[in-house]
Order: sequence, then structure tokens, then C-alpha cells
Amino acid sequence: MADPRNKKRIVFIINPISGLGKQKNVEKMIQDVLDKSLYDDEIRYTERAGHATKITKNAVAEGVDIVVAVGGDGTVNEIGQALVNTPVALGILPAGSGNGLARHLKISSNFKKAIQVINRGKVKKIDTATINDRVFLSIAGVGYDAYVARQFSKAPKRGFFSYFTIVSGEYLKYKSKKYVLTIDGKEITRRALLITFANSSQFGNNVSIDPHATLDDGLIDVCIVRRVPFLMVPFYVPMLFTKTFHKTHYIEIIKAREVTIHRKKGKSVHFDGDPAKMGKTLEMKIHPLSLNIIVP
Repeated sequence: MADPRNKKRIVFIINPISGLGKQKNVEKMIQDVLDKSLYDDEIRYTERAGHATKITKNAVAEGVDIVVAVGGDGTVNEIGQALVNTPVALGILPAGSGNGLARHLKISSNFKKAIQVINRGKVKKIDTATINDRVFLSIAGVGYDAYVARQFSKAPKRGFFSYFTIVSGEYLKYKSKKYVLTIDGKEITRRALLITFANSSQFGNNVSIDPHATLDDGLIDVCIVRRVPFLMVPFYVPMLFTKTFHKTHYIEIIKAREVTIHRKKGKSVHFDGDPAKMGKTLEMKIHPLSLNIIVP
């Protein structure tokens, strides 16, 4: 029997509108599966965008040991950014549309299995990164994927099919852009459909353009993607799911610690799938081993 004085304090933060709504049954699952001999638990709900960050900061100030994100990559990002450079660990119960970071870490979307991972309590440190001081944990980017993220944020329905409809419907309209990049001091110019900063291997939904990205190498993979001709798209889309797109000549991957991007106009940037408007100049920096996270 565990000593109650050694029990850890754990807060579950639930986004009630995240992803496909599977988090509606999570409270009962937590009560049934969480090891109460190890944890004193509390459940808190978000009420608006950005609320998870505020709840997490309060939890850190209260001396909580673990904060668990119950939601998608956006919720994980909001919570994770408040845990960077703190001793508090991030847990994940995946309940989003894509669950990119959870998939990379091989955390099951089955709540029972994901809670059992928390019961085992294995913690590792991972890198995080910033663009103009805004944190991302898994994937960030500019160009077409940021544009799609903005359109998806306005969509009445969540889920993969809604996302895929936007991706396929907008592709012909979107034009590649010119970017000037300074990568660890070396300047290059590229015309690209999108530029992705990959800390993990996953966009979500098992889509990957860089299967070799790792969370603890002190580097970001800068993935510069050229436009695939429209008639060739059906041949290349399956490669995103079989993790072979990185072998094509439509992508260039450069590992980096610091990157500055100059673009013609200030437009959208996405942070773990959530869009934000930013200016013409973007500065990306890696922050090695700056976040504690619970892993299988």
C-alpha cells in the first residue's frame, strides 16, 4: 500500500469541445482506472481558447506534479507551453482530430490504455521550440498547412474528413510563396508550398512528411515542400501515410537549431495545428529537453 504522504497531485484539464467529442466519457474512466494509491486527482474544464494555459499556470503555482491534457494537439499545446522549464510533467489523453504528438509518442487513443500509461508514471524530457517566442511542441509551419489550419479552425465540423475536404478543395487555389531562410547562419532562398518545423514525426492522423524527426535531439527538422503537380497528387498522398514522402524530390529536410524566415507578407503560422497571424519575419529557436512528459 502506497504511503498517502507520497501521493502525487494530478490535474486533468478537459477541453469539452475538442476533436470528435470522445472526452465526454473520460471522467468515469479516470475514476475507474487511475491508481488512487498513487495520485490525488482533480478535473478542471476549459471554457474558452487559451483557458487551458491559465489553468495550467495556476496548477504549477499550486505545486501540482502532473497536468494531463484531455483533448487534441491544440489543448496539448496550451498546457505544454505553461509547463516548459518547470518540474511539472505533461500527460496526454488523446481526444482530438489528429493527436499528432500522442501518435508520435505511441500513446493510445484508448482512454483506458492512456490512463494506464499515467499510472506507470514514466517521465522523459523532450525538446520544445518557439517561433517569435510562441511555443510549439510537435509541429509548426508556414504556407499551405498554416492556411489550411486557419480554414479548418472556421469549419463547422472537426475530424479527418473535414480536414481532408479543405486540403483537397483549396489546393488548386493556393500559390507557392518565396521564402528567404537563414538556417544556423546560412542563407538560402526557396519557393515552397509550405515550410514545416518538425519536432516530431507526426502531423496527426498518421500523416508524416518526416518520419525521422525526434523529440530529444536538440534539433528541429526544417521541411521545405515544393508543390506537387495537381494530377500527380493522388500518387503522392498515400506516401504521407506510408511515411515515404521524405524520399521524393518534392521535399528538402535540413536540421537546425535556429532559423529566421523572411516572407513577403505577414500571414498565418500554425502551432501544433492552431493558426495564428504573424508578421513578415519569423524566428524559430529550439529549447533542448525543456519539457517533462509522461510516455509509455
